[in-house]
Amino acid sequence: MSGIPVTVIIPVKDEERNLEKCLGLLSDFCQIIVVDSQSTDDTVQIARSFGVEVQQFHWNGKFPKKRNWALRNLTIENEWVFFLDADEYVTNAFLSEMQKKIKNSSINGYWVTYQVHFMDKKLNYGDKLKKLSLFRHGKGEYEKIEEDSWSHLDMEVHEQALVEGKTGEIQAPVDHRDYKGLEKYIDRHNQYSSWQARRFVNLSKNEFKSLSWRKWLKYRLMQVGVLPVVFFIGCYFLKLGFLDGREGFYYAVYKSYYFFQVQTKIKEFLEK
Repeated sequence: MSGIPVTVIIPVKDEERNLEKCLGLLSDFCQIIVVDSQSTDDTVQIARSFGVEVQQFHWNGKFPKKRNWALRNLTIENEWVFFLDADEYVTNAFLSEMQKKIKNSSINGYWVTYQVHFMDKKLNYGDKLKKLSLFRHGKGEYEKIEEDSWSHLDMEVHEQALVEGKTGEIQAPVDHRDYKGLEKYIDRHNQYSSWQARRFVNLSKNEFKSLSWRKWLKYRLMQVGVLPVVFFIGCYFLKLGFLDGREGFYYAVYKSYYFFQVQTKIKEFLEK
């Protein structure tokens, strides 16, 4: 088997605007699997034009969702699995560092850094994005959240990967750049805010037990109604987002408004 010994899994739905560039940068990997949710655009045709494996996922509203389903049901040929979204693009620096670090037998997973681009501008400051998206097959899975009665998202978007043993970090970034525009960005975050609000209501019944301290703090700030303001101050001022100019301001505002959506939806759901 030639190529980088990592299986790349790309969960998609209607990603024709992003997928071609994403796949075009992955030729060095020896296995790539696109997991589709019945796309209605040219997503599947684009994937097949690159000769990669395409699997269809049909969600029944219960566990597992798309990423865990792929881990449990697909034939994964390599020791390492890398989950990549269609709007994420590997860089040469990332590939070089990854190939060195997966040789470390004492590490079972790596946090990956993502270079955010917003409104076609690279953001060098503000809120940073990191995900535990590279791990050994059989040593990691995404957290299970009881949501059979209220979730409408068929993929683990906010669920964290849980990895056995030690984890490390890859410093070289993956580019995160969505070519669908602000309209899709706003639509997507509207859906995400509904999910977050329903999860908040569900967890509040158990007083937010068994959450990490970061999530506990975020939920407490939501509870008292100050998270949007706290986030904006942190992102735009404390993390120097203002140095990214107009786009840095817009990014901080949109992210803060996302948390405002979550908070107001929580209020609506609790009053029903």
